[in-house]
Amino acid sequence: MSQSVVLAFSGGLDTSFCVPWLREQGFEVHTLFVDTGGVGQDEVERIEARAMALGAEKHHCFDASHDVWNEVLIPLIRSGGWYQGQYPLLCSDRYVIVKASLALCDRLGTKHFAHGCTGMGNDQVRFDLTVKTLGDYNIIAPIRAIQRKGLNVREYEKAQLEALGFDVPDKTDQYTINENLMGVTLSGSEIDEWKEPGEGARVLTKPASVWPSETLRIDVTFERGVPVALDNSPMSGPDLLATLNREFGVYGVGRGIYTGDTTVGLKGRIVFEAPGITALDVAHRALEEATSTRQQNAFKSVVATKWAELVYQGFFYDPLKHDLEAYLTQSQQCVNGTVTLRTAGGMVEAVAIDSPHLLTTGTAGYAQHADWSVEEAEGFIKLFGQSSALWAQINGAGVSDT
Repeated sequence: MSQSVVLAFSGGLDTSFCVPWLREQGFEVHTLFVDTGGVGQDEVERIEARAMALGAEKHHCFDASHDVWNEVLIPLIRSGGWYQGQYPLLCSDRYVIVKASLALCDRLGTKHFAHGCTGMGNDQVRFDLTVKTLGDYNIIAPIRAIQRKGLNVREYEKAQLEALGFDVPDKTDQYTINENLMGVTLSGSEIDEWKEPGEGARVLTKPASVWPSETLRIDVTFERGVPVALDNSPMSGPDLLATLNREFGVYGVGRGIYTGDTTVGLKGRIVFEAPGITALDVAHRALEEATSTRQQNAFKSVVATKWAELVYQGFFYDPLKHDLEAYLTQSQQCVNGTVTLRTAGGMVEAVAIDSPHLLTTGTAGYAQHADWSVEEAEGFIKLFGQSSALWAQINGAGVSDT
């Protein structure tokens, strides 16, 4: 009797190859497309048709856009934690995909879970570590299996699919594209060769030559550090981010070329597009800096850096990540208000903030007017700089320059 296996399925080259390969190993293949946003209904239907044509016993589809919002985007926005200060962690939907796949395994009563990761990149780490921290499952990785034979896996996969009479997905021709609610990443071709990405390396953002001539302004309202409305219209998280991706993408906001230190020890270079996350990061940062204390703002960067490292490197379910998120939740109690964003193309600015928690006083304004005396200011300066002044008195001014 065949055993069932759940295959996390995207319809691309790697997971397409996995279906007939798993059947050859005697498995009854249940494909699962976890929709993390970024694809339309036509693509969802194409993926299902692809799975069934390849021989899947049954195809399953799960809308995980709200899970991505709740489990990834809310802590990402609250933390402002971009990996190495540059990359907005667009890879983080992998954890939601694995979690949904294992839930299907449980419903089907099987311990076999398969994915299409190669043995060459970071995603295998994210997939495998997530499985190992969520339960006792058997991980099957067909692409790694054929890689052990010393083959050029991509060419081998194409040849095997074509030999079985299946077409090869067109999008493998130039770039590897990953798209979800958070944005898009592109790699391959000239991007991997450290050359200037071509104009074809765009999905969400427009080039400067077609930016609108009029300035765009959008108000973003936050409650406890979570965006809840655009221009005073309440929205669900996924709808809000999709709207910002569309509105700011037209102005070319949120496109970057990122070279980072990957988990497997190599340099990785990608083009990413994240118009909505970029806009939300600018808005949230402006509001938080205006409503949090100096000590809170200084400590925040420590938490953000560690949180981003854990998420990028595959430790999504490590207890430390949840500890950090507990701090982030507590730190956002007064991050409430509305921020006006403006763009004329390429970049976005927070140009106005309205919040009942702004740390201002009506009797003092920086460099304009004060509610303390000159004597009090001079006393403060004396004590604040006393250590440095003492050192100079004892050792002589200018000693440290020699």
